[in-house]
Amino acid sequence: MGTAERHKAPEESVAERSRARWGQKAPEHGVPAPRRAGQPAGDEQRQSYRMLWIEEPARRHPMPDPVRTAAVRAVLVMAVTLIQAMVAFLCAMAGAWLAFPMVISSVASTVVATWAVVDVWVTRQVWNQRNGVVSQPSSTARALRRERRARRRQERSNLREQERIRRRGGAGQLSHS
Repeated sequence: MGTAERHKAPEESVAERSRARWGQKAPEHGVPAPRRAGQPAGDEQRQSYRMLWIEEPARRHPMPDPVRTAAVRAVLVMAVTLIQAMVAFLCAMAGAWLAFPMVISSVASTVVATWAVVDVWVTRQVWNQRNGVVSQPSSTARALRRERRARRRQERSNLREQERIRRRGGAGQLSHS
């Protein structure tokens, strides 16, 4: 289930609501209309103003939540690593005592940043394998779901059969003798 299904999308876009509020027509190129001599100013000028952008629907689904979380974590760790490396470089150039500890922490942060990037890749692969890839009919996850459904159907049918035998009063007997 995608984000659009979980959170009901608004029926009109932000751009449409903005145009309705300002009483504007749909923009053509996203550039304000040039003002000519003799053209009125004020409210009538605002009416001919075109929006700067047009909101378009997304071409593909956003990243799944676990993958997005891992990606945000990786970006933050990489940003901290780059800041540490820059501080280490500047401290080394200035001959400050903080240069050595910053170099050591930069090396450790580089290892953590590498792990974070690999974590994004692994999380994405795991999510695709567990939830299936819609565009591929031979998806591993689909086959697993199919097997689970067949197993559940078989278990339900066995339970129904056992219940039917108990209701008849068979109590596990093979014959009524």
